Parts: sequence; C-alpha cells; structure tokens
Amino acid sequence: MTFLCFGLIFGGLVAYGFQNPLTGLWENPEFRFALGFTLKTTVLATGAAVLSALPCAYQLARTDFRGKIILETLLDLPIILPPLVSGVALLILCGPLLGATLTRFGFEVVFSERGVVVAQWFMAFPFAVKTFRQAFESVDRRYESIARTLGYTPARLFFRVAIPMAGRGLANGTALAWARTVGEFGATAMLAGVTRLKTETLAAAIFLNMSVGELRLAVAIAVILFLAAMVILAGFRWGTGRERYE
Repeated sequence: MTFLCFGLIFGGLVAYGFQNPLTGLWENPEFRFALGFTLKTTVLATGAAVLSALPCAYQLARTDFRGKIILETLLDLPIILPPLVSGVALLILCGPLLGATLTRFGFEVVFSERGVVVAQWFMAFPFAVKTFRQAFESVDRRYESIARTLGYTPARLFFRVAIPMAGRGLANGTALAWARTVGEFGATAMLAGVTRLKTETLAAAIFLNMSVGELRLAVAIAVILFLAAMVILAGFRWGTGRERYE
C-alpha cells in the first residue's frame, strides 16, 4: 500500500514531466543560470559543511564532555525546525546584529550569493555531523589505540587512521549533505531572497515559475531534482548495504 501510494505521487510527477522533452530545458537561459548557480553554491556550501563537520563529528563520536547533550540538541534544531525559522534566525544574525560589521569587511550576506551559501551550509551541517559521527563510531577503537602506542599524534591519528577507515561512510554523508543543499529553499529564501537570475537556485526556480503559472518549466526542474535525489539515495543505500555485509 505504501509503495502504491508513493509510486502514484512521484510516478505522476515524472510522467507529467516527460510529456515535454527535458532536452529543451538547456535552451532556457533561466534554467541554465539556476543550474550553474546551484552547482556553484552547493559545492561551496557542501565543502564548508564537510570541513566544519569532520572535527565536530569525531569529537562527538569519541569523547564525552560537559554540555554534550546541549550541543547535540542544538545540532538537531535545524533538522527539526521549519527551514523558514532557521532562515529568519540567520537573517537576524547577519542583518540587524552583525550586518554592519560584515559589510565593513566586505562580506555582505543578506540578499546575496554569499547568503545562499551560508543558508545552505547551515542546513547541511547537521546532516553531515550526524552521518560522519555514525561513520566514525563504526570504526573499531582498537585501531586507534594501536596507533597511539605507535606514537601517532592526535592529528596524525585523525587523518591517517580515523578518516581512511571511515571513508565510505564519510563519502555517503558528503553525498547526503550535498543533496540537502540542492533541495534547500526555505532558509535560503529568508536570508538571500528569491530573485530571478540573481539568487535563483533550482529549488527557487520551481517556486518562481509555479507562482507565475509556468507549470511546465517548474515540473521539468522538479523531475530533474527528483531523479538526482533517487540516484544519490540509491548510491547511499548501496554503500551502506555493502558496509553491512563486509
């Protein structure tokens, strides 16, 4: 029953989308901009999320410290809260609170490309931390204990033992974090706005075209995002399935 229900919902989307050739999308300048802008901002945001999540996830996986539960709760908030709430919080921080200071340093965030990257990073970071933490927890601590007896420093142990042994899980987590940035809309809309050909991601393009009745273009972009999500999730399931049986 569940398979039938979800199959009808997403199958209908794909069937409607393929009524019009998707190849014609490339001739649309708005789609080309949104695609290029999305790839650029999501790669930057995912890279920042990965670099900042790695040490945080490792600490959470390997150490107990005062305030750990509070930190875990804070990390869960962007996942549980509506993205619009996260976007409003970012807007207040980067606008009334720190806006003038950021502008003096030439780092304008509100209603800009940087704002898109910041919002995407904020929404992807908790996902990266959770998946990276699971990857590190799957590594047998005995290997790290052996490395310490061989004189490995904490930094060398992290880069030469922990990361390589958790590599597949980290790769899966990176893919999921990137997928989260691609689908991000609410927080981005609040912080960077939804301006055509300026801060227009693929998700924003769907909203903009639906709002003016351009159903065909909106559905075509939605189908592309759906297919991309299917590929990423299939790769993630395949990767975690292999880990389970190795």
